[in-house]
Amino acid sequence: MLKSVRNSGDARTRGRASRRARRVLALPFAALVLSGCTVPGFGASPGDTTSSQSTFHLWQGFSIGAVIVGGLTLALMLWSIVMHRQKGDAIPKQTQYNVPLEIIYTVIPILIVIGLFAATLVVENKVVANPKTDVIVNVNAFQWGWEFLYPGHNAVVYGQTTQSPVMVIPANENVHVNLTSTDVIHGFYVHAFNFSRYALPGVTNQFTFRATNTGTFFGQCTQLCGLYHSYMYFRVKVVSPADYQKWLATFNTPKGEAAAKAAAASLQQQLSTGVPTLPANTKFGR
Repeated sequence: MLKSVRNSGDARTRGRASRRARRVLALPFAALVLSGCTVPGFGASPGDTTSSQSTFHLWQGFSIGAVIVGGLTLALMLWSIVMHRQKGDAIPKQTQYNVPLEIIYTVIPILIVIGLFAATLVVENKVVANPKTDVIVNVNAFQWGWEFLYPGHNAVVYGQTTQSPVMVIPANENVHVNLTSTDVIHGFYVHAFNFSRYALPGVTNQFTFRATNTGTFFGQCTQLCGLYHSYMYFRVKVVSPADYQKWLATFNTPKGEAAAKAAAASLQQQLSTGVPTLPANTKFGR
């Protein structure tokens, strides 16, 4: 009878220990699920420009490296806790100075940091490169809209708040952008391009990207710039080089010239009043 009770108690103890172990093992998986991370992108866009694809791969490498290092660190912590926990009143064996182990855990992190730095340097050089190109767009941000001007052409695209003006560019060609701001600090951001740059008053930020896929991509201002900041949208439309030339040609007609002049006049009115003109029945959103 006594043996049966003892076995029953041991079974309950093992059952509680097993449940605790399952909870501990479930914690990292629960954290991963609740964080909303996606695999294999880890929350980043695969990229629709050559530089953004390099940025995406760099982000993937950083994320995978973080998972490996974090997992190894957690495993060593758990191993130390379980294998070297105090048993009864006895003090665990104390060990000092393991020179080979100390060299390993000093050298490996240094090598990891050097590798991450080198990979970042290579990718950043791609992102900030400005190869020569004939496709130039002057982008001006203002409260609360965007102007896209194509030097050498009559092409002017202007829009404010929810009007979401469209910057048209050709696919598989380098596009050089001169980014400025009329009033305060704005942010030029296109999620699909994994790209963001400040638009600063009195400063011209220059960058070049090369879109690889046709389509329309959502962009927005990412710096809190005033009352209508959250509605300061724009779109980037990537078309074939032939369609891009056709689009530019539409501005070389009397109708196109009139539209460009009207856009410029509307912009000047907007900048002089400082109050956006919202279209009737405007629906706020993308």
